[in-house]
Amino acid sequence: MRYDLNLLPIFVALMEERSVTRAAQRLGITQPALSNALARLRTTMRDPLFIRERYGVRPTQMAEELAPVIAAALARLDDAILGQQDFDPGEAVRLFTIAPNSYVEFVLAPAIVTRLRERAPGIKLRLMPFGNDLTETGVMSGDTAMVLGRIVDPPDNLVVQHLMDEGLSCVVRADHPEIGDTLSREQYERLKHVNVLPPGRMRTGLFQALDQRGLRREVAVSVTHFLAVPEMVAATDYCATLPNLICRHLTRDPRLKVLPAPVDLGTFPVQMGWHVRYRQDPAHRWLRALIAEVAGEVAV
Repeated sequence: MRYDLNLLPIFVALMEERSVTRAAQRLGITQPALSNALARLRTTMRDPLFIRERYGVRPTQMAEELAPVIAAALARLDDAILGQQDFDPGEAVRLFTIAPNSYVEFVLAPAIVTRLRERAPGIKLRLMPFGNDLTETGVMSGDTAMVLGRIVDPPDNLVVQHLMDEGLSCVVRADHPEIGDTLSREQYERLKHVNVLPPGRMRTGLFQALDQRGLRREVAVSVTHFLAVPEMVAATDYCATLPNLICRHLTRDPRLKVLPAPVDLGTFPVQMGWHVRYRQDPAHRWLRALIAEVAGEVAV
C-alpha cells in the first residue's frame, strides 16, 4: 500500500490539538483543506480516526494506537534530514519563540540575549509567558522552540533537560525596626509577607516547603512579578522569600537587605523542555546548548 506522507503531520496536529480549527491554524491551511485531508486519512486507514464532539474531536482507539508510531516515525525522519544540515550561528537570521517563567525571564533572559548578540546577532527571540499550562505556551505542539522553568508532569512528546537547582533566601528593608543581621523562625512567623504569583509551580513548591517544615507565613499581599517585590518591601516592614539569584540582584539595592531563611527550605529545579521533533535540529540544538551554558555560569 502507498501512503501519502503529507497526511501524517495532519494526523499529529489533530491528535495534539483535538480540534479541526486549531489544527488547521497550526498547519497554516484552511479548515476545508484539513477536512479533505482527514477524509483521505480515513480512507487510507479504514477507520474514522477522529469523532466529532461538542468542543472538538476525540481520537478512536485505532488513532490512539497509531499516534506513538507515527510520531516516532516523523521524529526519526526529522533526525535523519536535519542531522545532515549545517548551522552557522554567526550567519543565521531567524526568530525563536521561547516560553520562560517569570523567574527565568528575570535571571537568565538578559544573559541569554547578551550571549546571542555576541555569537549570533541575526537571531532574535520572542518571549511568551509560562505559568502552569504547557499547552498555552505552544511547546507541546512545537510552535514554541522551548519552555524554561519548572516542568511538572511533561507529556511524552516533550524532552526535558535539567539546567540547575535554585534555593531560597529572605528580603526585608535595610532599616527594618525588628530585623538585624539574622532572621529567626519566630521573627519570620511574626512578620507579614509578600508573595509572588506566578510562576504557579514554584509558588506551590514554596508553600509545600514551608508546610513540610512547619513554618507559618502570613501573606499580606501577592504580586504578579518579582520586579514588584523591591518597591513593596522597601516601603513596608514586610518580608519576601525569593530565589537566591533574584536576591543576588537585590543586594545592589541599598534600601534592602538579604538574609538566609530561618530554616533550610530546600531547592527547586530549573528545567528546559522542547518538542521531540526538535531533538536533532542543528539550530535548536545550538540554542539549547547556549542556554545551558548560560545557566551553568549564572548558577555559580
